[in-house]
Amino acid sequence: MAGIGESSDSNLIVGFGTADDAGVYRIAEGCALVETVDVITPLVDDPFIFGRIAATNALSDVYAMGGRPVTAMNLAFFPARSLPVDLLKEILRGGSAALSEAGCCLVGGHTIEDHELKYGLSVTGLIDPSVVVKNSTARPGDRLVITKPLGTGIVSTAIKGEMCPALVEAEAIRWMTILNDQASRLMLRCGASAATDVTGFGLAGHSLEMARGAGMTFRIKVDAVPLFLSLHELISDGLVPAGCYRNREHVAPHLAENRGDDQFLPLFDPQTSGGLLIALAEDKALEFLRLAANNGIFAVEIGEVLPFAGHFLEFS
Repeated sequence: MAGIGESSDSNLIVGFGTADDAGVYRIAEGCALVETVDVITPLVDDPFIFGRIAATNALSDVYAMGGRPVTAMNLAFFPARSLPVDLLKEILRGGSAALSEAGCCLVGGHTIEDHELKYGLSVTGLIDPSVVVKNSTARPGDRLVITKPLGTGIVSTAIKGEMCPALVEAEAIRWMTILNDQASRLMLRCGASAATDVTGFGLAGHSLEMARGAGMTFRIKVDAVPLFLSLHELISDGLVPAGCYRNREHVAPHLAENRGDDQFLPLFDPQTSGGLLIALAEDKALEFLRLAANNGIFAVEIGEVLPFAGHFLEFS
């Protein structure tokens, strides 16, 4: 019998039992829907760029499952009494630009008057049920690969505090507006064991979800993890979001040993529109890295999957 809130529908391939990135529902033989929704608050001042980041972020959940986004609906929460409507138009224009790049059709949406500006999208994708990539199916010996550097939460905090160097802000915006479509297609081609996109729980939090779902231990090689420019300098200046500390507190009981030093904070940094974290068998990981390099796709090996060792995460 299904638990409270869970469905017993046999066509539900992926629900929320393993904290996966999107739901997957079979609608025909060889075809399933990938469904997700995501809403964020502004990270940058430019409304067009904010809209583009929000849409890229929402699309990412479909890519993390190996799906192809096909339709989307806008979700806008807008303080109409304090902000000009033209600002909302720019946000929606930015979102539309990201959808257009993804080949995803905007079919409608809904706007709510709210005291705080927020924007996101509900996205529906398509996928062959036989190739769905879950976050809970990593295997011992798999290698862990990430497809974007970390640091958006810390950089966004610096932007809001008007203490972010222009070069660092530009780099963060560039990464947050890169679709995960190419990396998604490549992980399918290479037969990924499991995957997720790195977002609000940070690299450590999403690694924990994957490791716990699979009943494995994930070993992260800290020095191999790619970071944005000047990230440790921003940390030294105290530009760390509260979510970073909350993520560290959540993950700490599941670590092999306490890692409270500030040098580890980027691993807990909440990301927006982050890259994919992919588990692949060793030979498939080598193939993925080779093909990524040949096709201009950013990819770095950052760790490995081990049999459960009494804890879900360890940093080396």
